[in-house]
Amino acid sequence: MNICEAADARLLPGFKRQFVTVDGNDTLALTAGSGPPLLMLHGDPQTHLCWHDIAPRLTDRFTVVLTDLRGRGESHKPEPGQTPNPFAKRTMAAEQVAVMHKLGFDSFSLVAHDRGARVARRMALDHPNAIERLCVMDIVPALDFYKNTNAAIAQDYFYFFFLTQPYPQPERLIEGDAEAFQRQILFGLGDKRVPYDEDALAVYLERSTDPASIFSMCECFRAGYGIDRDYDAVDWEANRKITCPTLVLWGDKGVTGRHFDLKKIWDGWCEDAHYAAMPSGHFIPEEAPNEAFDALLPFLTKGTAA
Repeated sequence: MNICEAADARLLPGFKRQFVTVDGNDTLALTAGSGPPLLMLHGDPQTHLCWHDIAPRLTDRFTVVLTDLRGRGESHKPEPGQTPNPFAKRTMAAEQVAVMHKLGFDSFSLVAHDRGARVARRMALDHPNAIERLCVMDIVPALDFYKNTNAAIAQDYFYFFFLTQPYPQPERLIEGDAEAFQRQILFGLGDKRVPYDEDALAVYLERSTDPASIFSMCECFRAGYGIDRDYDAVDWEANRKITCPTLVLWGDKGVTGRHFDLKKIWDGWCEDAHYAAMPSGHFIPEEAPNEAFDALLPFLTKGTAA
């Protein structure tokens, strides 16, 4: 049993582990529960384990699916040199839709944090018939992020500008002390130390510090600065919006809530947006799992039978 399997056994008991193959690439998926399908996507530099305090409490109402995004955790990791960028959120979104289809779900609700929320937002825009309800945690879309950038944002979110530098410049610098770099992100986006479970943290650090994962993280940010912004600009010009009910959560001690007018931004992208601040920094699923669950459950179950 490797470190990831051991952490799953302790933190997500009852979840079935499997690899789902799409276009020859394997994506790790964990499933548990019964009822309508619910996909939950993690952020950086984490894995599906970020949901360990929330997902088990949803399995009595939903069939919960937790995946590792491409380039993260135990899922496949594209190699340098591929074009177009394999970390375009449109490409990542299509892969997650295909994974859910292979698991037997053509439509589902979607909860996501950080990088996963960027993928989830693109899923809702590109696959509106597949997404029934959407929750995004502590992000603003790429177009809005870079359009509203100022010196204070660049200081607090320095890696949004560092990681986008051409390959392999940031990769080489990070590999000099990869664990220190990932710890800076994991512990540097709030006013208090994040209370990670020690087994989950060990997985995050092991899986995010190998060269393939470092490249994946950088390339994902490069996509955000480049192709993702381009797609956003086209959608904005065409007035394309997310049509499903959308819940926007953010940490009231975090960088995103401090620097951006989230209601104004998300009202511009959504037809039916709802909002709630969490008593946390950026890493809501592990800093404020109870408050997040209390916001999620009534939103996800609205209009369904008790």
